[in-house]
Amino acid sequence: MNQFDTSITFPNGVTLKNRLIMSPMTTLQSYYEGTVTQDEIDYYTRRVKGLGAIITGAANVEPLGKGWQGELSVAEDDKIAQLSKLAHSIQSQGSKAILQIFHAGRMTFPATLSGEQPVSASAVPAEHRDPNTHDAVPRSMTNAEVYATIDAFGDATRRAIQAGFDGVELHGANTYLLQQFFSPHSNRRTDEFGGSIDKRYTFIEKTLESVFAAVDHYADRPFIVGYRFSPEEFTNPGITFEDTGYLVDKLVQTKLDYLHVSLDNYKRVSIADNYKNQTILKYLHRMIDNKKPLIGVGGVRTREDVQNVLGSADLVAVGQQKLVDPDWPLKLANNADDAMINDEFKNAIEYTPLNAPLYDFLVERYGSIPNI
Repeated sequence: MNQFDTSITFPNGVTLKNRLIMSPMTTLQSYYEGTVTQDEIDYYTRRVKGLGAIITGAANVEPLGKGWQGELSVAEDDKIAQLSKLAHSIQSQGSKAILQIFHAGRMTFPATLSGEQPVSASAVPAEHRDPNTHDAVPRSMTNAEVYATIDAFGDATRRAIQAGFDGVELHGANTYLLQQFFSPHSNRRTDEFGGSIDKRYTFIEKTLESVFAAVDHYADRPFIVGYRFSPEEFTNPGITFEDTGYLVDKLVQTKLDYLHVSLDNYKRVSIADNYKNQTILKYLHRMIDNKKPLIGVGGVRTREDVQNVLGSADLVAVGQQKLVDPDWPLKLANNADDAMINDEFKNAIEYTPLNAPLYDFLVERYGSIPNI
């Protein structure tokens, strides 16, 4: 089993000082047009000690990719200066700074897009939204728009490099655009980007090519590229665990430095009858077979959780615990387990210093959905 306090070196040669990662989380702390705020910089600076790396919350790669207000953006060059301050603040304690880049696709609303209709692989609304409302129905992207978005991921990577980040993580999880193209629920296209599972993977493949081309052209140092994915969907049709096996097999053949599964709980078991003997994390670890480092995540709060995740992964990501317990990695390293905050998150946010946008967001989320 991997030990959390040992270093790890990615395929490109970048070494993390330990195997603890701060998960990418929504914080709503950017300005309305996506520029990094000082509050945001302070938030990450407060939480960086004792970590091998921080993965930021999602940053949109183009205006139509914006998912919510207060979201980071890496869609224009004028964002680089403040992004650079964010990267340097994370690196100030010897941790690596990884910018998560994404496009929300259909998982947004016209109100968020200044009245524009959301776009997706196809004009299919997300299943949990009311199909009778205009807000729910995205517009199918034209072929030209698909290629422009592919280019936008490359441009976002170039900006991340110029801002001084150590890497980017492509957000292919949580039903955002990269996942929408891979999913048979959201992708009903009949062109080169839809139909068979091979064609539904094409958008991911070409986006990765765009990102790697930017790295090859602009990076003057080894630069991390990771990919986050959700293992299955609950819709019918939807991404099955067998589909994820195909995806993982494709991704491990690329130049990616790591894979990052998105799970609300590392103990979660698949909904598929053929994959119920072990946790999803264990199945994925076996599928990947040490071809790429795997980041495990989901409900990590204790030393036991860390050890359990590292039994089936190479790195462990910690999210909600870091929100309310900024010094948690230091407590773990110093065997101060009794000092770790173990209160319910909805209670812990009441005595954790948080600015108004983040606090209000957490109050709403913990009042309705138990995971962020």
